[in-house]
Amino acid sequence: MTINKIQMRSINNKIALTFFLLLFTSIIASAQEIIKDSVITPAKKVQSTGKQKIDGVIATVGDYIILDSDIDKSFVEITRDGGSVKDVTRCQMLGKLLEDKLYAHQAIQDSIVVTDAEIKGMMEERLSFLIEKIGSMENVVKFYKKDSEEEFRTYFSDILKEGKLASEMQKKIIDGVEITPEEVRNFFKTIAVDELPFFGAEMEVAQIVITPKVSDAEKKKVIDKLNEFKKEAEEGSSFSTKAVLYSQDPGSSSNGGYYQMNRRTPFVKEFKDVAFSLAEGEISAPFETDFGFHIIYVEKIKGQEIELRHILLTPGVSEESLIEAREKISIIKKKIEDKEITFAEAARTQSDEKETRANGGALINPQTQDTRFELTKMDPTLYAQISNLKEGEITAPLMEDVQGKKKYKLITVTNRINEHTADYGKDYIKIKDLALEKKRITAIGKWFDEKIKETYIKIIGEYRDCNFTNNWLKK
Repeated sequence: MTINKIQMRSINNKIALTFFLLLFTSIIASAQEIIKDSVITPAKKVQSTGKQKIDGVIATVGDYIILDSDIDKSFVEITRDGGSVKDVTRCQMLGKLLEDKLYAHQAIQDSIVVTDAEIKGMMEERLSFLIEKIGSMENVVKFYKKDSEEEFRTYFSDILKEGKLASEMQKKIIDGVEITPEEVRNFFKTIAVDELPFFGAEMEVAQIVITPKVSDAEKKKVIDKLNEFKKEAEEGSSFSTKAVLYSQDPGSSSNGGYYQMNRRTPFVKEFKDVAFSLAEGEISAPFETDFGFHIIYVEKIKGQEIELRHILLTPGVSEESLIEAREKISIIKKKIEDKEITFAEAARTQSDEKETRANGGALINPQTQDTRFELTKMDPTLYAQISNLKEGEITAPLMEDVQGKKKYKLITVTNRINEHTADYGKDYIKIKDLALEKKRITAIGKWFDEKIKETYIKIIGEYRDCNFTNNWLKK
């Protein structure tokens, strides 16, 4: 199969793979009504281009229904969040909604569990985003045409649960799909020479980080403040309010420090160790991680899930410590330039960043999990720092300040890869990703073929004339 055909199948055969994240992240405001077999809800009249249009059920998938207005809401959601619907037809959008419903329906059949704690965490995170975008909770309620915050939360909870069920079902399908080197090689051989993908210019980058030392006095100041918060909370003061006002964690402060987690949640070990040592209603003593000092309040324990709130405070760094760190990194730079030590050796022996230290300072691309960074997709800040560097050249010491945590960096370009046509040896990881994507698409397509046959599905009205990729009409 050629690359072009793979790409077309990826787009046409599975809008889910491209639209799914966009629509799920945007949270499609679709009806989440659950029905019994062929029960139809009463139709309602809606205004559309000056004419009366009946808004009724247009499709049923298992226990879920889709209203005609759900398609309109989906378009509104995408455009409101900055997406383009220029080339998306109503039939394609219905196809996407049908896929989501089938995923969710089958997730329930397969006993996939979505906990209330998960939904609550998602609710708070999503509401923060919506309030920031729309202006206030009142505006959010109005936007979704609900009469009260309570009604909106109930409605939104159903949407989030269906979306989570759908994503977990899709994840279950593709998680078991693996690919061997032989399959990657055979995949590459099937691509015609004139259809080989073209990869843009890339860089491999390494860094050395020196973190200014925090004085014991500054640490004590932060610990004392956290102990004060703990005492006041235990006496009845709101922990959540204190997190909003004082926590320096950008990921949770606006939500009152709220997180829900289990043993597999990717939090640092020190944080998880403390969280899982606490009883429900207990507040921890201040403890330290790489991010600063924390206290944790456990709100609820539900089996293996914990709902908690925390406050993070980062100790300040003295001007003296900053000067000392800058002098240290400047000396390291001079030693590298004088050939007394290589950049990689200096990173392994002197860098304070343990995540990159063992690999000689090499940065890992968070999108691809390899060491290459495509210039057009690189973080703008990193790009500005290294775009003009020659291979092997080192930046001047750079001071970085993220949420009050200051550190100095040296960055070097260890390898430049010019734009080029795909090469099996040089681009194995990218080719493997393409081959794996094709295999996953095939697995999803097979899953849809099987589940459509065994699931009650009904499409009515003009939408029966749609040319769906999947066999929704069971012809």
